[in-house]
Amino acid sequence: MQETIELSAILPSGLAGKRLDQALACVFPTYSRTRLQQWIKQGKIRVNNTLAYPRYPVLGGEHIVLIAETEAEVIWRAQPLPLNIVYEDEAIIVVNKPAGLVVHPGAGNHDGTLVNALLNHAPELEVIPRAGIIHRLDKDTTGLLVVARTLSAHHILVRQLQTQQINREYRAITAGVMTGGGSINAPIARHSINRKKMAIASLGKPAVTHYRILTRFCAHTYVACILETGRTHQIRVHLAHINYPLLGDPLYGKRLHTPIGSSEKVITALRNFKRQALHAIHLTLTHPITNQKISWEVPLPRDIADLLILLEEDQQQKSHA
Repeated sequence: MQETIELSAILPSGLAGKRLDQALACVFPTYSRTRLQQWIKQGKIRVNNTLAYPRYPVLGGEHIVLIAETEAEVIWRAQPLPLNIVYEDEAIIVVNKPAGLVVHPGAGNHDGTLVNALLNHAPELEVIPRAGIIHRLDKDTTGLLVVARTLSAHHILVRQLQTQQINREYRAITAGVMTGGGSINAPIARHSINRKKMAIASLGKPAVTHYRILTRFCAHTYVACILETGRTHQIRVHLAHINYPLLGDPLYGKRLHTPIGSSEKVITALRNFKRQALHAIHLTLTHPITNQKISWEVPLPRDIADLLILLEEDQQQKSHA
């Protein structure tokens, strides 16, 4: 089912000098630049009531009007895959994502993703940008994410995310024993050499992570993290930046150091933990229809919960020795 998109905006002076398609990607981040370029070429976007072209040089202050029909962003295949749905209604779906599940199809993962499962469950997502997914989780990160089922719900939730009105709290196990909680304010950009990684960069996008200690173990720390921004790999990059990378992180982690004097059971469990120990435990947002604040919380996945038990037992045994 198609919906009509009607949007308008005044281009900020800070975008002066950019191409029109680049500027529109900033003011309408819901849509990909490719889609915006198509709409410009199709005459769906007017600048000061005049048709324009993608390379039009922005001066700042231009009045933009976008009127277009929704259509499938890309051809993604619906697949009958299992979904752990925590909540759903006519506007949103909240999913508890397991480890190992890629969110969007892409290079090397053309199907078998969360999007493929969602399209099978809710076919109307085909015409919603990014199949309605508001924020992503890495393949091996577990926990909560929200999906918008309608275009209006998508616009509202994207705006909430941009204005930090969606609260996302995570649980993580770090390598190393932290001395206290705090905040990390360090911009993040794509790594200059390894394009699969992100890195702290002075010209990167602003990124802020708040963290607090929940439990200290012999060589690890169980922490709660709250995102103020939502950059790719943000928690993983930020904690590695302060020398407390996530346990098991294949991209940003350090060589495994096992606690001195630990049992073979604990050492084996640590060696066998092959993913970043990160779980999106809590999600709060304002419902796009009822305007009521609503929250969800899901338990830790079995692998993290079992590891915490072992680390606690290890800590207690050493304290009583």
